[in-house]
Amino acid sequence: MSGRALNMRRGAHATLLIVWLLALAGLGWMVSQRLKISTDLRSFMPAPTTPDQRLLMEQVGDGPGSRLLLLSISGQSDAQLAALSQGIAATLKNDKRYSQILNGSFDLGALDASLLPYRYLLSPTLDTQPLDEVYLADQLQQRLDDLSSPAASLLKGLLPRDPTLEMLKLAELWAPAKSPEVREGVWFSPQNEALLLVQTVAAGFDPGAQQQAIDGIQQAFHALPGSAGAKLELSGPGYFSVVVGAQTRHQADWIGRISTVGFIALLLLAYRSFSSLLLSALPIASAALAGIAALTVAFSEVHGITLAFGFTLLGVAQEYPIRVLSHRRAGEDAVQSVRALWPLLLTAIASACIAYLAFYASGVNGLKQLAVFTIVGLLVAGFSTRYLLPHLLPRRVRDVADMRWLAQARAFVDRLPRPRWIPVLVAAAIVLMLAVAPRPFWQNNLAALTPLPQDMLQHDARLREALGAPDVRYLLVLQASSEQGVLALSEKLQPQVDALVAKHAVDALELPSRYLPTVARQRARQQQLPDPATLRKALNGALQGLPFRPDLFQPFLDDVQAARALPPLTPERYAQTPLGQRLGAMLVQRDGHWLGLGTVSGVHDVAALQALGNDTNGTVRLLDLKAASESLVVDYRTRILQALLVAAILLVFTITFALRSLRRAWHVLAPMTLATFLVLAVERVAGVEISLFHLVALILAGGLGLHYALFFERDTGDPAEQRRTLHATIVCVLSALLVFGMLAWATIPVLRAIGLTVSLGVAFHFCLSILMAPHAHASEE
Repeated sequence: MSGRALNMRRGAHATLLIVWLLALAGLGWMVSQRLKISTDLRSFMPAPTTPDQRLLMEQVGDGPGSRLLLLSISGQSDAQLAALSQGIAATLKNDKRYSQILNGSFDLGALDASLLPYRYLLSPTLDTQPLDEVYLADQLQQRLDDLSSPAASLLKGLLPRDPTLEMLKLAELWAPAKSPEVREGVWFSPQNEALLLVQTVAAGFDPGAQQQAIDGIQQAFHALPGSAGAKLELSGPGYFSVVVGAQTRHQADWIGRISTVGFIALLLLAYRSFSSLLLSALPIASAALAGIAALTVAFSEVHGITLAFGFTLLGVAQEYPIRVLSHRRAGEDAVQSVRALWPLLLTAIASACIAYLAFYASGVNGLKQLAVFTIVGLLVAGFSTRYLLPHLLPRRVRDVADMRWLAQARAFVDRLPRPRWIPVLVAAAIVLMLAVAPRPFWQNNLAALTPLPQDMLQHDARLREALGAPDVRYLLVLQASSEQGVLALSEKLQPQVDALVAKHAVDALELPSRYLPTVARQRARQQQLPDPATLRKALNGALQGLPFRPDLFQPFLDDVQAARALPPLTPERYAQTPLGQRLGAMLVQRDGHWLGLGTVSGVHDVAALQALGNDTNGTVRLLDLKAASESLVVDYRTRILQALLVAAILLVFTITFALRSLRRAWHVLAPMTLATFLVLAVERVAGVEISLFHLVALILAGGLGLHYALFFERDTGDPAEQRRTLHATIVCVLSALLVFGMLAWATIPVLRAIGLTVSLGVAFHFCLSILMAPHAHASEE
């Protein structure tokens, strides 16, 4: 080639490289402007199909139990811990990230001042006791005694407006039914920890918002004097989601760093060319940016898990440039080399896209995003490898077919026996292993996938018992045609609930009417309030012989007079207040009717709870969220399996059409199919219950294995080309084992499931693809 032609070639290469890099920069800028990351894990849950499943999906994200953070402070004296508890409560009180902070102390400001007269309509006192002279005299005598007690400082401000302490009665009613011991005015555990309950505004299934809420708590704690010698511990669903996210990111980061370094070292060892290594990264970078860009166009928000899993699944695309690098002949133009490989590469790309279409057919938003990301990424990686990369690769390369070890390895492979009974033997082994494998086959319990350490779970259980926090598994569901119907049903059910608590069937069961009585009950209490003249006469009589000034209780008289004329408090009005937010979480509208959600603490007799729904025609039922979640997982898996079946049928037609031969298609599809089921069988014999993540990993492993079988089946009649095929496949196998073998050692169950499954799949696919490929022709030897 003349010097001028060489310079023109170099100039064209430089122009193409610059244009490609500018295109990547443009995609990167677009992604930075449009990409919005979502962290709501419900995006990766299937659409619920039953009322219980719909309720489950709402409760795991927005339910009262999911929003609770449990706090404990230890390491100081009781007085110091109480001061820290009060300091945190005071700091968080006006923070919009938190809807309620409870620590055992009574806060008069927790009730909206405009709602204070409603205390007579909300408190149960008037159900059994009129505001007459006898009752008032008894209450005033008790207040006189209280003023000489340590509670005098609280009562002095409260007494003129509320001599019967209705607000304190409501505070006691609204406190957790099983409250911890109160010392120094705040809750304490038997382990001498100050305890707090914090309810966040953010959904429990939103790790990003929960992280902000946790950061706010920790900042408030560390800003308090005396916090340096104390220890703050948190627990609860939101905290767990943050911990799991941090653990997953940490392990994925260090595994990613190690595997990246290993992958670079592997390619440098395999091709001895730094420029080829850098250039081969361009199709993968293009795939990732194009996939993310497609997501920003198709979806308003992109889930973080989509990106994490998507980059993993794009591991299939790294094989495209590897095939190009390994199959180049010395002195052969890269464009010619790729042209010869393209039919098989195109078949591999199409097949992988068909497999990933199963994710889109699942109907789950997160998996739809995953399908768009991976399919667009694979197409971009494949076509950029075909039409762009060859024009940039260096002209002079070392032909890998000349390596002595590779010739010996190929000779060993060619000498391997390939009896026709191998598929039958492998199939029989699979059936036998599946038959003797322990049961159950599927993993339906999502909690089993949590990477949380046992001591953290035990700490959560201990705090829940001490605080009487709601059980995250059970809900008592009340159904009626209106909000008032739900509240009426709740009031009717309350005596039976009290009986269950008395029998210790449950520690506590909190119904909506505990926070807001029905309008009818409020009106009945309103009618029990005396008129101003009668009340003043009763108060004057009660004051006889007591050292209180007659005009001291004018605010009390004014509040009672106001309460007589108040419109009944409705859920809409009440839900706008801090205390009413709890009620808002317990009353939900669904499909033309209303549901009341009774939270349960300390379940000891499930049958007794279920009996509450007897003879109610379904208006009262106990919802087991664990059972509902398992049914949702089963439905989810069924949809994915159905989609995979359709994808498998399409894959058979695609491979058969591309190869124009059923026999050749058999040599590709049979090892891939047997290897996939062999992975399942081995994991089942090892006691591994198959989860949704294993299915995702099996699809990825199948995509990798398809490449091996396609290229081993390819018969060119050229021994050197057969060696190049083996070299490319070995590099692909080692790179996959490097990445996914690292994941198999992770402590995160999801990462470990993917890593172990793909590693086994790669090994089995490689071995079976060799053993079931046709022998090289005599002319090749």
